[in-house]
Amino acid sequence: MTNTASTSPETPGLKIIFAGTPEFAAMHLQALLDSHHEVCAVYTQPDRKAGRGRKLQPGPVKTLALQHDIPVFQPLSLKGEEEQQAMAALNADLMVVVAYGLILPTAILNTPRLGCVNVHASLLPRWRGAAPIQRAIIAGDNETGICYMQMDKGLDTGDVLYTLRCPITASDTGHSLHDKLAQLGSEQLAEVLDKLNAGVLKPQAQDNGQSNYAPKLSKAEAQLDWNQSAQTLEHQVRAFNAWPVTFTHLDEDVVRVWQATALSQSYSPTATPGTVVSTSKESINIACAEGVLCLETLQFPGGKALSCEQILASKKERLTPGTTFTFKPLLKK
Repeated sequence: MTNTASTSPETPGLKIIFAGTPEFAAMHLQALLDSHHEVCAVYTQPDRKAGRGRKLQPGPVKTLALQHDIPVFQPLSLKGEEEQQAMAALNADLMVVVAYGLILPTAILNTPRLGCVNVHASLLPRWRGAAPIQRAIIAGDNETGICYMQMDKGLDTGDVLYTLRCPITASDTGHSLHDKLAQLGSEQLAEVLDKLNAGVLKPQAQDNGQSNYAPKLSKAEAQLDWNQSAQTLEHQVRAFNAWPVTFTHLDEDVVRVWQATALSQSYSPTATPGTVVSTSKESINIACAEGVLCLETLQFPGGKALSCEQILASKKERLTPGTTFTFKPLLKK
């Protein structure tokens, strides 16, 4: 991780509107609350139904804002004149946007004195879109980071104001990398905004030719296709931990795969992809189109995620060499 921002303690604070919804955003809101900047209002997605009772639940950003008595706005859209006038009446210097989930029309982008700054979890323009953290792991990237971007009307296309870099290790999951980037981005946020206010940042235009789209994750794409290489499947397992979690089928059971490691691609058994080729206390080894995927942590229906040693203690007869995990194409509705 590189690029530590610094600023003078005499730098005046900014009056900020914060827009965000999930935990990643809440960490950035907390950083602003702990700084000399003033958060005058919070915009967040409407409450969603969650839990067994399907009751409306506030998101992490709203919960944090209410704890600090900050006015909360939850419009379904910001395209209406009434919502735009309400934001203009806040007379803010800047809007900070972190995983908000709504498109900002041009009128909103131009409302604060310094415009709108987005904290994006990718080294732009590498991954633009909703799921840059997971897409970087799936692609096998060895580095990612945080970009503070001056927003424009495009999808993550604005000029980059400041960049922080972060390696992706061989053990990183979507969950662990999310936490690393949330920490990295929030730690430097207040000082980067000071630099913006002081006019010392040098915006850099993005090279659109180097961009990739990072679409939102879906449960359907979490199914493991054994006709892929073991390395591809390992990236998939790591990226989708902790959501939506990769899965495969054993007979009629949907088995979730929380942790797995690919063996060397040079070792490709002749077994049909998806077939158990061997087992040990550490792993259940599955033939792939190229290489072998060592399943290490599994979850059967109705149970908890368990190590292979624990799984084999109770289901050894179902996981003998020759057993086959299958990929079942989803039926189109």
